[in-house]
Amino acid sequence: MGDYINPGTGNFEISLNSEIYVDKSNLIAKTNAYFWTEKRFICISRPRRFGKTMAANMLAAYYGLGEDASGFFGNLAIAKHSSYQKHLNKHDVIMIDMQDFLSQAKLSQEESNKATPVKQMLEILQETITDELIVAHPEIEYKNKNNFIQVMKDTYRATKRPFVILIDEWDCIFRGYPNDIDSQKDYLDFLRLWLKGKSYVGLAYMTGILPIKKYGTHSALNMFGEYSMTDPGRFLDYFGFRDFEVEYLATEYGADFEEIKKWYNGYFVEMGTPILNPTSVSRSLENNRLSNYWNKTETYESLKDYIKLDFDCLQNKITQLIAGEEINVNSNKFTNDMRTFNSSDDVLTLLVHLGYLTYDFATEKAKIPNEEVKREFINSIEDLEGWNGIITAIRNSESLLQAIWNMDSESVAIGVQKIHEQNTSIFEYNDENSLSCILNLALYSASNYYSTFRELSTGKGFADLVFIPRKKFVDKPAMVVELKWDETTSGAISQIKERNYISALEEYQGNLLLVGINYDKKSKSHECTIERLEYGTRN
Repeated sequence: MGDYINPGTGNFEISLNSEIYVDKSNLIAKTNAYFWTEKRFICISRPRRFGKTMAANMLAAYYGLGEDASGFFGNLAIAKHSSYQKHLNKHDVIMIDMQDFLSQAKLSQEESNKATPVKQMLEILQETITDELIVAHPEIEYKNKNNFIQVMKDTYRATKRPFVILIDEWDCIFRGYPNDIDSQKDYLDFLRLWLKGKSYVGLAYMTGILPIKKYGTHSALNMFGEYSMTDPGRFLDYFGFRDFEVEYLATEYGADFEEIKKWYNGYFVEMGTPILNPTSVSRSLENNRLSNYWNKTETYESLKDYIKLDFDCLQNKITQLIAGEEINVNSNKFTNDMRTFNSSDDVLTLLVHLGYLTYDFATEKAKIPNEEVKREFINSIEDLEGWNGIITAIRNSESLLQAIWNMDSESVAIGVQKIHEQNTSIFEYNDENSLSCILNLALYSASNYYSTFRELSTGKGFADLVFIPRKKFVDKPAMVVELKWDETTSGAISQIKERNYISALEEYQGNLLLVGINYDKKSKSHECTIERLEYGTRN
């Protein structure tokens, strides 16, 4: 074993020994299916703290020569798979943390001042891996020990074993040197020369935050299959916790599963498959406290820098997201770096890859996934110029919600009116969608008590907004809100009753508030009517 060649089972054993471990070993069945095929090049991009490194350590433990890992995998799901024994500890693994090599290069570059850090990194990487391969295989007569690619070829020719190459933090160059185009190209050229078309590659598995960098319409590493936050594909289940996994953990820890979902759920809504942030869930359960556990990395702290970029309607779109809405995002033109932005869609796509937003591949819509991330958005806009109206609306939302509970329709109308007036520079206020966004801001604090549904299918149609109290707050009234534009609030209340919108709330035992809100475009004023409906008195 070496530091980078067949590093062993140690890091994976640490994961297994942790207080919370969720079995994701069936990932190995996927990589085995792609082994030494045209699909053997895999790039997984996820935000920080989504289990990428743990997965790479697991693959190193499974494939690597030098240790018998059967004792670690025998009780995991992969042990039942037909491919389990085929590759268990039968390959030379090269495992690289690219950030580690870059850090070494920075120190070396500062001392020598001879080459750019990236060039220095590539030299150190090749020399280190070459030296370890020669030590691991003293029986091989190498043609040219100074040629990294030739050493790889000679090793494969002698052993007849294709390599498993695992690269963690593959994109650190693009995050650390976003404006150094020459260094980025040097790096991509090296990866292409090392990996593309080489029969010694049995599996090349890369992980990072960003997908593979594009130049023009093409990728320098187009042999890789990419599985990202915008298109997770067949690797959806292996990064992040599924809801049934968290429900089991919540039961074990005596935690409130519904509240955990509110805080940490929301990623990957494709095909109804929600994914929860694994690090945040684990720390919440271990600490017995719901809070923001997402580490303040350099990318996370820069959220406000992206929010304040001057692009088409970006502020409007961010406001809609904070208000809990989904918005259309074209992710196809994003060049997969942190400097090339040509539209608000590019900025929002980056936020998807960084984990600030989640993206539904089927609908091409993005949203803020959960309470944890929503609070970071609020923190980010508090000190930004031009966001005072939004912050004021959020701060006043608790009192406006209280006005609804008190059936103080006049105060509700006045409150919504003020929010509209304070944010006219952000909204094109010309339809019910705009009114809905304003109302969601006005009722921002409702998320502390309710599960909110927009366009919920009920009775004979779709209710605009439905607020159903969570289990902790069953003393609060359920609420059905109908929005109108140049009509009447009484007509809104009548529609709720006539179309039986309250049918979705049959199981809620308690009071029900019917709220009608209308905007009169001519007078530019809001009106509100609130009616309490006891069960059994719908007419």
